[in-house]
Amino acid sequence: MRSEISIGNQDFAAIIENNYFYVDKTEFIKSWWESGDVVTLITRPRRFGKTLNLSMMEHFFSNKYQDGVNLFKNLDIWKHREYQKLANQYPVIFLSFASVKGTSFETARQQIIQQIVGLYRNYNHILDAPFITQMDRSFWNMVSYDMNDAIATDAIRFLCEMLCKYYERKVLIFMDEYDTPIQEAYVDGFWNEMTGFVRNLFNATFKTNRYLERAILTGITRISKESIFSDLNNLKVDTITNARYENDFGFTEKEVREALSNYDMEDSFSDVKKWYDGFKIGSKADIYNPWSVTQYLDSGKLDDYWANTSENSLIDKLIKESGVNVKTAVESLLKGEAVEALIDDEIVFNLIDKNESGIFSLLLAAGYLRVVDVLQEQGVRKKYSVALTNLEVKHTFDDMIKRWFEGDNVGYNDFIKALLQNDVKYMNRFMNDIALNTFSVFDVGKGVSNRREPERFYHGFVLGLMVDLADKYLITSNRESGFGRYDVCLEPKEKSDPAYVIEFKVHDCEDEKDLQETVKKALKQIEDKNYDAALISRGVNKDRIFHYGFAFEGKKVLIG
Repeated sequence: MRSEISIGNQDFAAIIENNYFYVDKTEFIKSWWESGDVVTLITRPRRFGKTLNLSMMEHFFSNKYQDGVNLFKNLDIWKHREYQKLANQYPVIFLSFASVKGTSFETARQQIIQQIVGLYRNYNHILDAPFITQMDRSFWNMVSYDMNDAIATDAIRFLCEMLCKYYERKVLIFMDEYDTPIQEAYVDGFWNEMTGFVRNLFNATFKTNRYLERAILTGITRISKESIFSDLNNLKVDTITNARYENDFGFTEKEVREALSNYDMEDSFSDVKKWYDGFKIGSKADIYNPWSVTQYLDSGKLDDYWANTSENSLIDKLIKESGVNVKTAVESLLKGEAVEALIDDEIVFNLIDKNESGIFSLLLAAGYLRVVDVLQEQGVRKKYSVALTNLEVKHTFDDMIKRWFEGDNVGYNDFIKALLQNDVKYMNRFMNDIALNTFSVFDVGKGVSNRREPERFYHGFVLGLMVDLADKYLITSNRESGFGRYDVCLEPKEKSDPAYVIEFKVHDCEDEKDLQETVKKALKQIEDKNYDAALISRGVNKDRIFHYGFAFEGKKVLIG
């Protein structure tokens, strides 16, 4: 009889005890223990089994449980007799920063404090131990919701000391989603305060803690050493591009095939592969998104499960406010092409919007991109050829771009209809609404000039065209044709349909008396540089090619 699927259940014991669907990842216990690494940082995309694996580790090692035999006897790790002796032998601290999402430093700090206070509540019985001194008791009592930074940052280390003395064994620490507070701090503008607090906490917990046996931290990103790990030289990092634990997070193709077979769904393998495959962990290709595969096994319906769980606000912000090169790269990615990108080993969040490599590094770490080829592997920055991971991720990008143009006063779909009907009057009305409502969306700060603002806007605008018209048109921008580079070209998939060439120009008050003259210059440029050449060479009739000039002056637009 096939197992029931418990969606969202990340409690290892509950899954095993109730015989829910589970893909055996217990060999990770052996691999990690044999590595000998003191502090291991493992970064994987969201919903990739990190929390469940840490729950598994806690239930295997923690001496507060005595159910190792019952939970693990039918799993791979129990085949190794020497590991049976390790079960339930260590004091374990398990905490998660998943819920630390305060929109101010004070709130986020307090959420971390609550996690620490919660740990102490679990071990109040230690206070009755004979080794507890009055000073120990005083420090313990100071660990409270209103404790200061000095107490808070040393609280986990002190708890390790007490546990080590009580159980006469050093402590294992498992910390899940360590980077959530840092990402939220970047988005909400309190980066410096949060990194300072977390840096001191991590230094005391993982560096100067002689009562620590070993530790695992999991997250999505590898945050730069300078930001929070500056004092940790005992850190072993396992990332999506440089992985030791290649098979332990996410489903392998073999595991997916077996699961589909168990649920009598073998015939859907090719569709599942298209939707949920594409991840590459280290040298291991064909890693599947476990959350989406599990949802599919449960519902029998292909859908965007993973995309709907992840918070895309940071990705949305970075792409929307990025420069021309990033938007042009996204255009290529949406067409199924690969692009070259520099990838940083570490992500410096407070500088991530200052360089393209930071954006692409985050997209890769978060699972939105996959490595197609390694072009240069020397140095801190690696050069890769990257593409969108799979069909589910493509849908995520499509939805994100559509939302850029949503709003009560913006008629983007009406503009598309007017464009295809060559209704210039309607186009002008709606284009001015769109520009008025969305220029600020693509403005990346005080340094953006009036001349650069339209350029950023129109590349975002092109992405909107691509999403809305992808079924009928191939949309490209800034491509060579004839004697120059056109701004936007809409090439019909059916050659009998009309084609469009669009040129954007910013009004030059010194050379052009008004926007109408700017429009004329744009149209003349299309003719003079023969931008129709590429379309004609691919079989589009000259009479079915329409030209439009878009003239910008501030947030005013004129189309002709």
